[in-house]
Amino acid sequence: MTIFSKIIKGEIPSHKIYEDDKVFAFLDIGPLSKGHTLVIPKEAVATLDQLSDDSAAAIGRVLPRLCRAVMKATGAKDFNILQNNGAAAHQVVMHVHFHIIPKFNDTGLGIDWDPQQFDHTAGAQLAKQIVASLEG
Repeated sequence: MTIFSKIIKGEIPSHKIYEDDKVFAFLDIGPLSKGHTLVIPKEAVATLDQLSDDSAAAIGRVLPRLCRAVMKATGAKDFNILQNNGAAAHQVVMHVHFHIIPKFNDTGLGIDWDPQQFDHTAGAQLAKQIVASLEG
């Protein structure tokens, strides 16, 4: 059981923003900026690829509404959505979660982006493999 499961059950207090039968949202207690919010499915799985279609759809329906509310409440004009999967990808709590991180001048998410060279031949083959995986 993760800390998020305990928060959903009310065993650990939180500053709840939203709750329905499939989704729970609350303020992050280690915020990168004012209004940093976590949006989690009530389904307890570690990574996004393990999430059921129903839970994914529920998050997809509410995430834009939560973003609008956080932006309105904080006055932020810009924001990031962050979602990590696995320890090597910086996931700390092994329960799917999305961060809504308002971006102000000097606070919010910082990103170092290091793009790689793209090989079109290898890319075409990879695209075919991904399509085949979707079909199979």
